[in-house]
Amino acid sequence: QVQLVESGGGMVQAGGSLRLSCVVSGRTARSYSMGWFRQAPGKEREFVAGIPRSLENTYYEDSVKGRFTISRVNAKNTVYLQMNSLKPEDTAVYYCTAKSGYSVPKIVGAYDYWGQGTQVTVSS
Repeated sequence: QVQLVESGGGMVQAGGSLRLSCVVSGRTARSYSMGWFRQAPGKEREFVAGIPRSLENTYYEDSVKGRFTISRVNAKNTVYLQMNSLKPEDTAVYYCTAKSGYSVPKIVGAYDYWGQGTQVTVSS
């Protein structure tokens, strides 16, 4: 059974930075394409960033392009989300997710495994 455990969330002022980490256990992270989603109160869960197992490209939701960076260190079974220039609208619970295959779709239902989420709060 694959488990994903996120960490690194917290409270930060607008313009600040946070780095989220997601540790994969149960199977090696290199077997999966990985993504980050977020869910704000009263809103649907939305795609934030994705990195395929092939490492060929990274993908971002438009509002975070140029501010967020997804990366992975397979030797550490860990995926990261570096978040810079944070805005109040980035406030949400952030979820790490994994799927088999080489694509990173923006669809919640396409992913096989989810972490428990980590809260990110950005104050103005």
